[in-house]
Amino acid sequence: MTGQREQPHPGRRTIHGQGHSQCLELGLLDEVSIDLVPVLLGGGVPFFDQLKAAPILLDGPSLVVEGERVTHLRYTIRRP
Repeated sequence: MTGQREQPHPGRRTIHGQGHSQCLELGLLDEVSIDLVPVLLGGGVPFFDQLKAAPILLDGPSLVVEGERVTHLRYTIRRP
């Protein structure tokens, strides 16, 4: 997977870059973290592009942290 970085929590990995959709469909993700910033871009690349197994349901948010012009959200992926 591209863009992996060392994590502060042992056994926990964060995926950066491409591959989110593939990891999600393979059942390799337990949660999704989103940093929501109030900016309207008018275009862009979807974060989860071309999901074949859509819809994938999320539970939560299990974490909400409000910051200066950003809200950090964490959702657990619902398993069938």
